[in-house]
Amino acid sequence: MAAVVLSPSSQAMLALRSQVIDAWCQAVRATLGKAGALPDPILLNTLPVFYEHLARLLTQEYYQASGVDVALTAQEHGGERARLSGYDAPTLIREYQLFRQVLFNSLHQAGLQLTHEQREAISTSIDSAIRESVTAFALIQSALREQFIAALTHDLRTPLSTLSMAAQVIETRAPSDDIRQLAERIVVNAQRIEAMTRDLLDSMVFEGGQRLPLNIEEFDLALLAYEVGQQARDRSGVEVRVEFESAVGHWCRTSLQRALENLLGNAIKYRAPGTPVLVRVGGDECRVQLSVHNEGEPIPAEELESIFQVYRRARVGKSSKDGWGVGLPYARRVAESHGGSIIVTSSAPLGTTFLIDIPMDARPFANAPVAP
Repeated sequence: MAAVVLSPSSQAMLALRSQVIDAWCQAVRATLGKAGALPDPILLNTLPVFYEHLARLLTQEYYQASGVDVALTAQEHGGERARLSGYDAPTLIREYQLFRQVLFNSLHQAGLQLTHEQREAISTSIDSAIRESVTAFALIQSALREQFIAALTHDLRTPLSTLSMAAQVIETRAPSDDIRQLAERIVVNAQRIEAMTRDLLDSMVFEGGQRLPLNIEEFDLALLAYEVGQQARDRSGVEVRVEFESAVGHWCRTSLQRALENLLGNAIKYRAPGTPVLVRVGGDECRVQLSVHNEGEPIPAEELESIFQVYRRARVGKSSKDGWGVGLPYARRVAESHGGSIIVTSSAPLGTTFLIDIPMDARPFANAPVAP
């Protein structure tokens, strides 16, 4: 391939490279705010190499092999944009669109007439580059976000644990009620931050499309619900009633505990003031149902599905609640990973109920597909 002589069209296009790239840089800086502060070497990125590959498309002998080169160049471009710029995906797409516009305008002004086939080949390669760049951009951004979240949560855990233990010591030895109450507030808020860091770790699982690791064992779900309910009552001071029948089965205790904690935390936040939260466990020899119910303003019907999407929270009245919007998606993933599902009903007269419905023995379903 190295011995192939470039066609006159390829040579003419290569002769215009500096002119086209300069025009593109000006257009990008003028149009895309996030490109304005980028140094020239970062803005150019792999564009000169990409331009050369496009020019080779105008030489028939290069046409068959050029697609691989364009794809690899585009992937590097997207990766660099993710690491070295403040771009988002729409900005990345827009700069390619500007490049296409500037390129064809410049070629036309220079009198380089392209055949329909040549024009289509360049446009198709630019479209392919957009897809490859956006894919690489998303993958790198996700990896960087995971690294940041992992480092953040790791660094937070030690001081949070120290803070919580110190506050508990102060709480037990406080010489006055005022100091004791302040210590209690420190403990409660440290627990809230710790719960939010766990949610951040969960979000990494969702974004990476990973399965929840299940450690399935035999235990009584009713006893677990009672324990979690009592802990939620002690932490929040809210009345939590637990109605249950013994339900011994095979599930992942850790993930179901977290799911129930999330549902209870959600119910406590959104319940009507002065009303209790009700937890129920019941079922038959095949399936078990675990539900959490609260009175209060209903979830809007149009949001009953979106609340299970990561980083989304329902707009209930005028409430502004803290959290990352990961608790409900996590509960759904737990239910589905056990071969079951989660159902929500919400209305003004009946309140809101989240119900996890799973098989009594989840072992055969541990690898069940889950919703993305």
